[in-house]
Amino acid sequence: MLSSALPMPTPLALDTIGTPGLWAVTIAAVVVLLVVDFVVTRRPHEVSMKEAVAWSAFYVALPLAFGGYVWSQHGSERGVEYYTGYVVEKALSVDNLFVFMLLLAAFAVPAALQQRVLLYGIVGALLMRGAFIALGAAALSAFDWVFLVFGLVLLATGVKLLRDALKGQDHQVDVSQLRVVRLARRLMPVTDEYDGPRMTVLRGGRRALTPLALVVVAVLATDLVFAIDSVPAVYGITGDPYLVFATNAFALLGLRALYFVLQGALARLVHLGFGLAAILGFIGVKLALHWAHLTWPAVPDIPTLASLAVILAILVVTTLTSLAASRPSAASAAGEDAGDEDPEPVADPAGRH
Repeated sequence: MLSSALPMPTPLALDTIGTPGLWAVTIAAVVVLLVVDFVVTRRPHEVSMKEAVAWSAFYVALPLAFGGYVWSQHGSERGVEYYTGYVVEKALSVDNLFVFMLLLAAFAVPAALQQRVLLYGIVGALLMRGAFIALGAAALSAFDWVFLVFGLVLLATGVKLLRDALKGQDHQVDVSQLRVVRLARRLMPVTDEYDGPRMTVLRGGRRALTPLALVVVAVLATDLVFAIDSVPAVYGITGDPYLVFATNAFALLGLRALYFVLQGALARLVHLGFGLAAILGFIGVKLALHWAHLTWPAVPDIPTLASLAVILAILVVTTLTSLAASRPSAASAAGEDAGDEDPEPVADPAGRH
């Protein structure tokens, strides 16, 4: 347990506003919203922009309203923690969406099935992050050096994102080289074509996977990677496990609709990697300073309100510079596309060459 002589500062304290009743209501609400999403996607269909914008507006209004509840019932300090954590998780979820976009394109997922794949990814992310949140809460309540470990994880991730951004990756995914795809193909045969929302079918008396199963497995694998980064990131804002769960849940629930709203704009966020690297690096430093503050009280802590200001500033600058940098390239690409009508090859959804 943490030493009573060195109490944990309020912004990262492990005391929680999450009473059993509030936890029960929140989890029930998340389950209900997921069920509604499954009902919406039960019949595969292409998502119109009107439908996507309506759902996105709902999933933005809901967490904002919930933040108002936290602020009014538990004070401005917890309200700022919640909103800051939500902004961080939403920013990281955009990166999550970009990876989903690459996977859906690489597997040539039909437009009518894309929202079902995204929904499976969201459910998987919620379950994985829930497990990480519980483990993180237990570790932080027992060992103060876990703050330093979380900080180092975020710093290492930020450095990796920065290196990837500087290299200017071509953002191509070779389906056949994905480890989860190769493992799945060793375990079961895979059909050549999608069969609606089915993930397995009978072929020649044997149960076989469809390409939809492969893309879902690939999406779930990326969920695990993102959970390792996102949970420590929000623990760098608040030590309340309930708020950590709430910010993750609200950031994830709206991803299915947000994907179709931002599908065209995601490619223009060319500096997203730089912005996320800066955010993760900043939170990593914040966690390391907090650990140092627990050991040496003279070391300052970074206030949550200052963290919110820094994170919002990074996101605004990243967005503006991305739009400015991508404008000329978009015009140039449009000119090249007009003069080149050769169709591009479509990837084999089953991961074969």
